[in-house]
This record gives sequence, structure tokens and C-alpha cells, in this order.
Amino acid sequence: MTKTVLHIDASPRRKDSTSRDLSGRVVKHLDPARIIRRDLATPLPLLTEEWITANFTPADQRDAVQRDLLSISDELVRELQQADAIVIGLPIYNFSIPAALKAWIDLVARVGLTFKYTENGPVGLLQGKRVVLAIASGGTAVGSEIDFATDYARHVLGFMGISNVDVVAADQMALDAQSALKNAHQAVSSLAA
Repeated sequence: MTKTVLHIDASPRRKDSTSRDLSGRVVKHLDPARIIRRDLATPLPLLTEEWITANFTPADQRDAVQRDLLSISDELVRELQQADAIVIGLPIYNFSIPAALKAWIDLVARVGLTFKYTENGPVGLLQGKRVVLAIASGGTAVGSEIDFATDYARHVLGFMGISNVDVVAADQMALDAQSALKNAHQAVSSLAA
């Protein structure tokens, strides 16, 4: 049994969302002792010049305004650090990830917290975690040359040290929704808990 799951949904659709349904099924299948919930339909702030300045100011030199600017980011990073597994409900929009998920990535990819630079290049600091991407798409086949979401998600997670990434996909729903859902539900059932 997984101890703590960070359950993230990136779809702005709170109702009738295939990726939300899939991510919920994955979390239920993993049967965690604790769930940390992050719904990106509630918008996160975008990076600003002030945020970047605060982020690159040494922690012991940040003023109250800078600490406040980084507080949401700090909370998101803590959620990642506390999780044994991360389940991300990921719809493919226009061949890539939704803007809400990109905003989350920008807020959690922080030098010294989720990755560090070494003489041999960057090293992720979130090793030992597992991610399940619960992906839904209308017409894009997951893993195809027009799927820029899956490889990007794998890459950025790997950059932060998470290389154990499983994919459960209900893709090409516009072509055959029934078969896509059946395949996705079978994939959830076959995930190692």
C-alpha cells in the first residue's frame, strides 16, 4: 500500500472530465493511507519578475514580501516532498499540457528544492517517488509524434528526479470513446499497487 499520494488534476472541467475520472480510479486503486489533493482548476499564480527575484534571493535574505510571493510555491514543493506517489490527471490540450499544469511545474521546479546544479549538470532531488499520468485526449494518440504532453511530463519529472512514471491513457476519445475507456480502466487495474 502506498503511504501518501499527491493527487493532482489539471483539467479545468470539474464535471464530466475523463482525466479526472481516471486519476480518481488510479488513486483508489493505489489505496493510499493519506491523500494530498491539488486541483489545478483553482488557478495558480503565474511567474512574475518579482517572483523570480524572490526565488533567486537567498532564503535567509528574503524580506516578508518575497517570502509571501514564494509561499504558494513552497507549499506545492512540500506536497511533492511528502508524497510517495503522485497521480496527475492530464488532459492533452492542443497536443500538449494544459496551462494550469505548466503553471504548477514552473512553481515546483526550483533549484535547491526539487533539483540542484552540479559540476556534472542538474540532478533531481525527488528520487524514489512514483508518478502515474492519467491521460485523456480527444484525437491525439498518446506516444505519437503529435503528443507533446507525455514526453514533456516525463522529462520535467525526470529533471526533478522522478523517473518511475507509468501512463494510463484514454486517448483518441473522439474516435472510439468506449474502447479508449475500456483500455484505460484495464490499465488502471493492472497497475502495481
